[in-house]
Amino acid sequence: MKQFDSREFKIGWKILILAVVGVATSSSSLLLYSFSSMMIPLEQALGWGRSELQAAITALSLGTIVAAQLAGWLNLKFGLRIVTILSLIALSISLVLLTQVKTTIWSLYLGYFLVPLAGLGTLQITWSHLVNLWFVENRGLALAIILSGSGLAAAGLPLLITWSVSTWNWQAGFIALSLLPVLIALPLTLLWLLPIRVESGTVTAKQPISQNAAGGMLLAEALRSWRFWLCNLSMTLVVACVVGLVTNIIPLLQDRGLSAVEAGQIFSAFGISLIFGRLVVGYLIDRLWAPGVASIALLMPAVACLIFALSSGNTALYVLATMLVGIGAGAEFDIAAFLIAKYFGMRDYGRLFGIHLGLITAGAAAAPLLFGALYSMTGDYSGLLIFSTVCFVVGPLMLLLLGSYPVFRQTDTDAAPAF
Repeated sequence: MKQFDSREFKIGWKILILAVVGVATSSSSLLLYSFSSMMIPLEQALGWGRSELQAAITALSLGTIVAAQLAGWLNLKFGLRIVTILSLIALSISLVLLTQVKTTIWSLYLGYFLVPLAGLGTLQITWSHLVNLWFVENRGLALAIILSGSGLAAAGLPLLITWSVSTWNWQAGFIALSLLPVLIALPLTLLWLLPIRVESGTVTAKQPISQNAAGGMLLAEALRSWRFWLCNLSMTLVVACVVGLVTNIIPLLQDRGLSAVEAGQIFSAFGISLIFGRLVVGYLIDRLWAPGVASIALLMPAVACLIFALSSGNTALYVLATMLVGIGAGAEFDIAAFLIAKYFGMRDYGRLFGIHLGLITAGAAAAPLLFGALYSMTGDYSGLLIFSTVCFVVGPLMLLLLGSYPVFRQTDTDAAPAF
């Protein structure tokens, strides 16, 4: 087993901290992990039903799909620093403007669609790009660490939003969100996100392997592989239901008789377990068969759904269920990136993972509409929990069909895998 080398962390620790903060205060993290706390205040203040409000997450997902495509191009053309700085400022302004969505729910949908476009330079694609430039030997661990920033957001935002709304009103929730990018992420970006000089073909941190020299499948080859579509379908089922649960746990708990503060405190356990799941799974998939690790981790939210469905009034069980959802949510992004690289290689990784990301984001966009319809039909969350339980069982078990890892020849243009 390869020994741990800490030299990259000694050189790039500032970048690591910046990226963690960046992920935590990104447009997608701020709106997704605050939504469960904002749903009932918006319902009570503006009279919009929960099934209608769910569609705001669909708008957020669609905006994120568009923003992710633009972010890559703008970062390449103008550089990470300028795009990120302008995006952090624009993100804060767009969040303040959400306080004006009072007349029609379509203004909320439009706002949730536009916020990720305003903050396109704050998306995970920016921070993972930055870390990939600085970390090579410990890239997997570094990515797991920075993506745990979403766990910090999931743990802290419900408490912040619940306090802001209970102290003032629903608009205060969006104001509180708007302060985080400019007060925390922007100062660190100005200090630590500096241009990376390239001298004699080397970067300050070790230079990654050339994309052209890497082995693997081309896009056309992967699109003909059943394993590629199996990965896509499996992870789409999981991600869609994770989004559905994340945006509904607090309203579900309040329907069970808990106060907004109590529900927010329980949901904070989600963020803690998300970080735990991300780091542990990231460590294990480097050393064990990844589909097996993935199946175990991603089955845990199925147990959580059963707990939510069958228990009533037991706070300890609610905390346990929320933590099980967090472990699955923490594992899914690391697993997806790892499986695409491992089964299809790095030769065309960017385009392959882009397609995969687009498909799972589309699933995340459709989930709130489906779950909103299920809530309208049943009048409670039983339909959501039954559907999610099935998906959290079927999706992870599908990964067991992937089989052994292929072996790619690094310089072979055909890069035929040996399954």
